[in-house]
Amino acid sequence: MRNPRNDTAERLRRRSPAKAGAQPKREESGLLPPQEHSHVPERTCILTRRKGTKDELIRLALGPDGAVAPDVRARAPGRGAWIGVIRAELDSANTNGKLKAALQRAFKTGDVQVPADLGARTEAALRQAALDRLGMEARAGNLVNGADKVENAARSGKVALLIHAADASEDGRKKLDQGWRVGGGEHQGVIFPEARTILSMALGRDNVVHVALTDPAAASRVRHALARWRAFTGPDRGLEGGEPALRTGSAEEIE
Repeated sequence: MRNPRNDTAERLRRRSPAKAGAQPKREESGLLPPQEHSHVPERTCILTRRKGTKDELIRLALGPDGAVAPDVRARAPGRGAWIGVIRAELDSANTNGKLKAALQRAFKTGDVQVPADLGARTEAALRQAALDRLGMEARAGNLVNGADKVENAARSGKVALLIHAADASEDGRKKLDQGWRVGGGEHQGVIFPEARTILSMALGRDNVVHVALTDPAAASRVRHALARWRAFTGPDRGLEGGEPALRTGSAEEIE
């Protein structure tokens, strides 16, 4: 007697014959982690039309009174527009009226008030965000400071990110950089855009010249905050190293 289940299975096999030697897709085989398939929303810079993620661009928020203010953490309520330029370009666009015109188009209203010092306010906000991030990681126990502690951690392979104050001595930087390389770290640490006084205030500690992030996730958060600050001030200032790249793709101007 014929088994109906066997007949159904046979019909399905004939409809979708397996190719000889065919391999399952990487997605189906589980070789790719789920996050690689997730879509990362992008935004468009209202001045350059370049595309980038929220982490790569800076949000400008429109207040109820029509005043525009930097919203570097992208948390302010209401409408916002995005920019992906350095401060010199923002200042220039603000002076010649290009920024205001772009904001009026983005917000679809003529009631937009752009402060003359928007560039300075944006830089100050990015600076404060980086200092706050360092302070949070310090309170969470994710970093060490002091030349001896930093060197021991570096040589032991426990350092994920090494930071030097702007006024740290060259010999001190080279010594700790060498220790980091011995421990399997990067070529050299990054130079903080401020002197030890500011770095000490951010961490709530005395005379902080060198800092070592010992937690990889914390190091990534600090590196990102510092990179955003540096990217806005321009490639010739602040931290050593590259800037976050803007990617292409679909995006929205307003959020």
